[in-house]
Amino acid sequence: MKTTLLKTGLLSTVLMTGFAFAQETATTTMRDYLAPEKTTRNIFEDPKIEAPEYDGVQISVGGDFALQFQSLDHSTKAVLGKDYELNTMGADFNLPTANLDINAYLAKGLKMHLRTYLSARHHNEAWVKGGYIQIDNLDFISKGLLSDLMKNARIKIGMDELNYGDAHFRRTDNAEAINNPFVENNIMDAFSTQAFGEIYYFRDGFMGMIGVSNGKLNQTATKGTNENKPSIYAKVGYDKQINSDLRVRLTGSIIKTNGLNTNGKLYSDDRAGSRYYYVLLVTNNANSALSDAMGTSNPSTGRFDPNFKEMTAFQFNPFIKYKGLEFFGTFEHASGNKLLNATTKRDSDGSYNQFAGELLYRFGGKEQFYIGGKYNSVSGKDYDGALERKIDRFNFAGGWYMTKNVLAKVEYVNQKYNQSDVWNVYDANKDQKSALSGGKFNGIVFEATIGF
Repeated sequence: MKTTLLKTGLLSTVLMTGFAFAQETATTTMRDYLAPEKTTRNIFEDPKIEAPEYDGVQISVGGDFALQFQSLDHSTKAVLGKDYELNTMGADFNLPTANLDINAYLAKGLKMHLRTYLSARHHNEAWVKGGYIQIDNLDFISKGLLSDLMKNARIKIGMDELNYGDAHFRRTDNAEAINNPFVENNIMDAFSTQAFGEIYYFRDGFMGMIGVSNGKLNQTATKGTNENKPSIYAKVGYDKQINSDLRVRLTGSIIKTNGLNTNGKLYSDDRAGSRYYYVLLVTNNANSALSDAMGTSNPSTGRFDPNFKEMTAFQFNPFIKYKGLEFFGTFEHASGNKLLNATTKRDSDGSYNQFAGELLYRFGGKEQFYIGGKYNSVSGKDYDGALERKIDRFNFAGGWYMTKNVLAKVEYVNQKYNQSDVWNVYDANKDQKSALSGGKFNGIVFEATIGF
C-alpha cells in the first residue's frame, strides 16, 4: 500500500508543477539583475556588475511554490511513560508553501527586495518575512558621487536575513526551494532576519563584508530584562571561475552576538518551519487537547538549536565545481552561554560543532539532472560537565530541472540522535515529553518547486 502511495505521490507532485522538456539558459535582463537567485544556480552574493541605466521605476513580481509528498517512519528508545506515544506517521502530502517577491529598481544601482510568506508550516496565514535596499551606485544622490569607490563597493540595509556563512544561500526559504538540491536545510540552520546594515567590497574575485544588526527578530523600542546589544558579523572570501570547467569559492564568516535578551536565536529564527514534518513528536492519549497534529507549535522538527546567549559562531564554506561535479561544505563552531533562566548565566559556556558536506553530479545537455549525497552531523555540550548531544543525518537525492524555474526532486533521509539523558526533557506547561533520546527517522520525501 505504501509503495502505491509513493508512486501516486511522485506522479501527482510532478503533474502539479507543469511539464517542460529542457533546462533554459539564463538571460541578462532587468529581472535577472533584480532577482538573480531565481535565474542561475550557485549564486551566492549578488554579482557586482555595472548597474543598468535608470529610466523610471521598474518592478518585477516573482514567487515560489513548493509541495512535498512525505513518507517517513520514526522510532525512539526514550521511555515515554503512560499515556504518551509517538505520532503515527503515514504517507501523504504536506501543506503547500508559497512566497511572493516584489523587486523594484528605484534609481540607478538602487534596488529593493521584499518577500512575503503566503503560506508556511508555522504560519498558515500570509505575513512579511522581510526586505532590504541594495545600493551599488550613488548617482541618485549626486552624479558621479564616489564613483571610483562604488565600482567595487556595495551597501545593503534592511530587515532581512543576515549574510552569515554561505549555507543560507543554498537553504530552503519557506517555498524557495529551487536552489536547494535536497529537501531540508542543515541541522543547525544558521538563519536570522534582523534589522541590519552591511558594507561590501569586491575586487578580482575577493570579497569582504562587515555588518551590524540590532539582534532582534521582533522589533520594539522598549527595553527587556537586560540592555539590548548589537551583533557584529563579517565575511571574507574568494570566488573565481578558473576556467570554463572549474570554479572555486572559499569563504569564512564570524558573528558575535551580545546581550541576554537579544541575539540568542541565530539557529531558531526561521519562522517558516522545517521540511521533515511531525517527526519524533509525542502525543498525550489521555488529553487530546495537548496533541499537535499539524505540528505548528513544533515547526522545527529535525533541527537543533543550541540556544546560546552571548554567542560567538564562525562558519567556513568551500565550494568547488568541476564540470558536472560539485562539492559544497560547511564547518561551523558555535559557543556561548546556556542560561539557567532568563537573567542568570551558567558558570561555564558550552559549544557545538557542525559538519556538512554535499557532493553532487549534474548531468544532461544543460545539467538539468543531478544525483548526490549529503552528510550532516552536530555534536557538543551545553556547558562544562554536561552530557554530549550528537545528531547524524544522511541524505541521498536526485532532481530534474524541467525548466530553469521548475524542479522536481526525491530524497531519502536517515537521521539519528544519540541515546542519552540529555534529551530527556519534560515541559510541564505543555505536558510534553521528548522522544529524541535514541530517536531516529528515515524515509523518502518527494518535492516539487517553482521559482520565478
